[in-house]
Amino acid sequence: MPLPSTTGAPADSHNPATTVDLAHYLVAPGDVLEISVWKEEGLQQQQILVAPDGNITFPLAGLIVAAGKTIPSIEDAIATKLAEFIADPVVNVKLLQNGGNSIFVIGKVNRPGQFPVNRPIDVLQALSLAGGLTVFADSDSIRVLRRVGEQVIVFLFDYNDALSGEHLEQNILLQAGDTVTVP
Repeated sequence: MPLPSTTGAPADSHNPATTVDLAHYLVAPGDVLEISVWKEEGLQQQQILVAPDGNITFPLAGLIVAAGKTIPSIEDAIATKLAEFIADPVVNVKLLQNGGNSIFVIGKVNRPGQFPVNRPIDVLQALSLAGGLTVFADSDSIRVLRRVGEQVIVFLFDYNDALSGEHLEQNILLQAGDTVTVP
């Protein structure tokens, strides 16, 4: 899904999920960045995929840790490394594709699917993005699946408890790659 540059303007004005606040967006493996260095012909509009280990490689700068960093901090890191070779480099980084910061909501919801997220959201917010539960949903047996290495951790979530303000500790913040399942 194409995303905007640092203006934060929506890529698709009809879909608010594509609006990204790049000052706070944390880059993730799978994202595609476009990196340019002002007035450096060989370093213009380089499209770079953030590797599964979270790193990118940029000419002259070498290996840069990108995952978990904001766009401005990646610009600073590249500029610092390029300063050894280029006087006062001006680096511009754009997020072209959000390929890594997504959560999934599946099962008996009105709009199941993959949802790009640019800020921390909790289970209730994810269910809202998915259009809420269908009338056939088993609202007290919702699960959040989180892969950690080779293991899958399961978190239980009771929708009715959360709506009534009870057991709010179960309304956890989701992480990229989490899957909310609604039986």
